[in-house]
Amino acid sequence: MPELSPPTARVHRSFVAAMAEFSAEGRGSAEDGSTIGADLREFAHRWAVPGEFAAYVDRLRSQALEDSPRPDGHVPSTTLWWIQDDDYLGCLAIRHRLTPHLREIGGHIGYSVRPTARRRGHATGMLRAALPVANQLGIESALVTCDVDNVASRKVIESNGGVFEDQRSGKVRFRVPTA
Repeated sequence: MPELSPPTARVHRSFVAAMAEFSAEGRGSAEDGSTIGADLREFAHRWAVPGEFAAYVDRLRSQALEDSPRPDGHVPSTTLWWIQDDDYLGCLAIRHRLTPHLREIGGHIGYSVRPTARRRGHATGMLRAALPVANQLGIESALVTCDVDNVASRKVIESNGGVFEDQRSGKVRFRVPTA
């Protein structure tokens, strides 16, 4: 049974394979503004080395701390990986608070499932498991967004209690109760 886990070096091999899958579908290009895209551009060349991967894992885990260094405009966020045994299936980030940009486009929670693990309910399970974590962080109603044409993600959000709020900037925005 898959579970949410803090990032762990235990899934190193599977993580690298998953990132190759994302890259093969075009993620990581200069136009890709997602977290996975940014990480592919910045870290992919280092992930093959176990020590470098462990440092990447430590960096992700530290981003939940208020005083950790982070790029301008970024807020503390808790990254969790959806894993089963030693297999990396996807990732999820819970942003502890919203900036004007996140309020408009990104929301509190973002998630991705590796291409070979899609259409198996992983995104739905991942979001469901993350809602109590968001609640513990003081988020009572999580803003979760998806692209207007991303029907699968919209179904994931709605199946987790998401209530349509509005549509703007090419995104459909939902409020999802965390308790």
